[in-house]
This record gives sequence, C-alpha cells and structure tokens, in this order.
Amino acid sequence: MRRLSRADCERLDSTDPLGAFRNRFELPDGIVYLDGNSLGALPAGTRRRLDELVREQWGKDLIRSWNCHDWIGMPRRIGAKIARLIGAGDDEVIATDSTSVNLFKLLAGALHMRPKRKVIVSERGNFPTNLYIVQGLIRLLGQGHELRLVEADELPCALDTGVAVLLLTQVDYRSGRLHDLAAMTRQAHAKGILTLWDLSHSAGAMPIELNAAGADMAVGCGYKYLNGGPGAPAYLFVARRHQGDVQPAIAGWMGHAAPFEFAPDYRPAPGIERHLAGTPPVLGLAALEVGVDLLLEADLHLVREKSRRLGDLCLRLVEQECTAFGFERACPHDSAQRGSQVAFRHPRGYAIIQALIAKGIIGDFRAPDILRFGFAPLYLRYVDVWDAVAALHRVMHNKAWDRPELEHKTTVT
Repeated sequence: MRRLSRADCERLDSTDPLGAFRNRFELPDGIVYLDGNSLGALPAGTRRRLDELVREQWGKDLIRSWNCHDWIGMPRRIGAKIARLIGAGDDEVIATDSTSVNLFKLLAGALHMRPKRKVIVSERGNFPTNLYIVQGLIRLLGQGHELRLVEADELPCALDTGVAVLLLTQVDYRSGRLHDLAAMTRQAHAKGILTLWDLSHSAGAMPIELNAAGADMAVGCGYKYLNGGPGAPAYLFVARRHQGDVQPAIAGWMGHAAPFEFAPDYRPAPGIERHLAGTPPVLGLAALEVGVDLLLEADLHLVREKSRRLGDLCLRLVEQECTAFGFERACPHDSAQRGSQVAFRHPRGYAIIQALIAKGIIGDFRAPDILRFGFAPLYLRYVDVWDAVAALHRVMHNKAWDRPELEHKTTVT
C-alpha cells in the first residue's frame, strides 16, 4: 500500500464539502483538537449569542424575557431542533436537565410500564454513570429488580420475557464500537422489551433515525458533538405512542399541565413537556441552541462520511508511522462499525496522552490503558490527523512520554 503524505491530506481538505464549517468555530492556533467527543469546540456564534442575551434580554428586559424573548419555550424549541438530528418528531424531544437525570427519569418510567418484569439488560462496558443510575434506582425502588450485564456479542441471548428494558449506549465511549440501533431495537421488541438508548457519543456525528427504528426512549448530552459547551443541558426522547404512559419520576412544576396555576397537586402535562422539572437554564440552553443550529446547516450524511474517512486515515497513519511502538488497536477496523473516534491500547497510555497534549495535540485517556481520539467533522481537517500522528511518532521516538511528572493523573483525565 502506498505511503500517505501530508500533501495527500491537504488534497483531501481542498475538496472537503464541509471545509467551510471550520471557520464557524473558535479554534486556538497551534492546537489539533481530537477531543470533540468529550467536549465540543466553541462555535463562533456562541459568544455573540450569550453576550446579547446577557446585555439585552437579562440586563434590560429582566424577568419580562420569559415572555417577550420566549425563555419559557426554550426547552421545547431546542428539543424540536435536536429531534431533526436524531430522526424524531418535534413533539418527541425536550432539552432539559443532565443525561444522568434524564436517564433516571426515563428508566423509572419504563419500569413502571413493565411492572411484571424485573430485569434491565445492559452492556458490561456501558458508560459507568448509566450503570450507577440503574443500581441506584433498583435500591430506591426496592422491588427486586436486577441489572443483567453482558458483553456486546452476548446481548441477543440475554433478552428474554423477564426483561423490562434494554439500556444501551449507541457508541461505546472507550472503543467507539457502534451498535446497530435498529437491529437491537427489533430484537428487544420481539420479546416485549422497551429500549432506552444513550446517544451522547453519536448524535451530531452521524444520522440517527429513532422513529424509523421504532425506538421507545432515548437520552443524550449537549456538550459533545452538539457543541453546546461544558455542562450543556441534555435532552430526552419519548416516542409519541408512549408519552401518555411514561409517568415522570421527578414531578416538577415545569412538567405540570399548568405551572402558573400553582396548584398543590401534580397534574402532568399531556406530552413531552411532562418531563421538565425545574426552571430552564436559559444561558446553557442559549449556548446549546447555537451549536444545534450550526449542525442543522450541515448534511449529516456528509458528516458521517467524513467521520469515517478521518477515522480510517488515523488508523492507516498510525499503522504506517507507529508500528514499532506497541500500540494495539482498541476500536473496530471497519468504519461502518465505529462511531466518530478511534482508540488504541498502550501500557503507558496516560503519559503518552499528556506528552501529546504538551505538544498541542489534544486527545484523551480512558482507564485502564485507552488513548482515545475523537473526530468532529465540522471543524477537523484531514491534515490535522496527519499532524497528530506525526506528533505521536515524535513523542514515541524521542520517549517524550518517559517523564515522571507525566504519570501523575489529574482530576479529569
């Protein structure tokens, strides 16, 4: 196979139909950012939007802005926009709370819909907070529920008529392995099992068709590929056919049918809005909306195509430039089975990532030994991947990772 050069990557960038989007983000000079699957970059429009909201709406119109600037409608409006990114109806998604809180709410509602079934099935390698939420809810309910954890290839055999909910993350946060959402949903439904999907590592990086797949419920975060900023509000999806049956586990005033009646007894709103709880976080929602609007301008099929090509390029370049350094591929080789990231194992993975970051190449580390590189196609270039792998080669060749201070783990890895 012919060796790739930096010029090859520059040629790919010159014909990239998504190339113009890079200028819509604020990216620091001298940085190659390969961590958009953990925190998306800052859209250029976010600073302007927040400045206008703070100065004009909050600063001048004060509390009147709930009405005159429709702050109160932000969760529903932004949820409807996110719905277009995940193949859902406008009335099936609401932007609210965090992914963990939304998962708690929907899982509790799903178990209520299957009262005679006591098993929740999930993948052993699922994102830990998802498993913690299940464990905590089981303790809280005290009704004999069980969390059944299996490996990904064992999932079909774990689905039986005792299972209430199949809880899966579409893209594995470590390996990037991509579940077939439609196929797994069909298999679950064949046994009368509800599906609850976490889209945090997939939404915004690929087309998702929840309704076409018949999915029941889903959650996702706003701060990765949606570029909503650190701690951005999350969102949840409930298929229209289930909305009357999913009872809110957190019955907050914003989920009341008439919040400003201030009635002493809870009466759930009739649709997706019943899953609101407290007062909407206006600043966070405004930042999220900028990121979502930017994605809505892009063709998600082109986004997915570029994502796959970026990942393939990275794998090929690491094989070309770094075979002597002991890296083990930890992600699927086939891009059709991979989300928008690649991963490698190395016993000194943490120190290597820290050495790369010191050189301006920002990836991240996941315990125990995973180096993870995410590809946000709207702002990442092919030449960035070349530069990242070239830096990785230099770090390994010069043993720049072999310094004691690089082994000291920071609070956030």
